[in-house]
Amino acid sequence: MHTVAIGMPGMWELLLILAIVLIFFGVGKLPKVLKSMGEGVREFRKASQGDDEEDKAKPSGEVEKNL
Repeated sequence: MHTVAIGMPGMWELLLILAIVLIFFGVGKLPKVLKSMGEGVREFRKASQGDDEEDKAKPSGEVEKNL
């Protein structure tokens, strides 16, 4: 039985992905696409860190009361 390990793509795989992205989006839209992806990652990190900060701010024994 063979086991397939999925790891980081090699140089040829990255070049193939880049070529497909360039064909699909075109050279003109590529900066806009990359900028929106960067903003999405930034918002995700900000939101995931915000949840941790809220958890740290609340004492563990304190219960919220919603009236």
